Amino acid sequence: MRDPRQGRSAPRRVGGDGSPDVYCADEQTDVQVDVERWRGLALEVLADEGVRGSAELALLFVDEATMSELNGRYMSKQGPTDVLAFPLDAVDSAPSPGPGAQSKSPERRPVDPSDHPLLLGDVVVCPSVAIRQAPSHAGTDDDEIALLVVHGILHVLGMDHDSPEATAAMQRREREHLERRHWRGPAPSAFRHVPEPA
Repeated sequence: MRDPRQGRSAPRRVGGDGSPDVYCADEQTDVQVDVERWRGLALEVLADEGVRGSAELALLFVDEATMSELNGRYMSKQGPTDVLAFPLDAVDSAPSPGPGAQSKSPERRPVDPSDHPLLLGDVVVCPSVAIRQAPSHAGTDDDEIALLVVHGILHVLGMDHDSPEATAAMQRREREHLERRHWRGPAPSAFRHVPEPA
């Protein structure tokens, strides 16, 4: 996993031939997780964010011990957190031309990065932390996990909350995705995390 603290340019959002895919795995047993449901939400958010072609995202649900280890290693913080995002900067990756690259053969064509899948990165969610903070954060367990999935994807795609303006923009986008793809209507009154649009 790439260190999420590293700076990065805006990622490319179009891969080669194909369609976006989300690899989703539940690697914990503390909270029952509907993997296919959250995979579906992730695919819808990627589509709404303009991700096209062959692109891959990993969405992982882990226990508190695993999240604590990741949080310590990559964020230098102790204890578990609710979500971590590990973007892969596909723009900077360049495939090696391999053996025979110096050949002047007329059949040799240049390597086209759009022929390869776009590796977006990993979103790691800790359901037990999500459930514990839900009453004071998003309101319900279901809304909390949906929020964390959306939040992690937006981080992978380059959004951040490192200033008041960036925080407001990210929260607006989170609310838009949740209203369109999770609730399929206005946010419930119990939803506290993302304020009403001004």
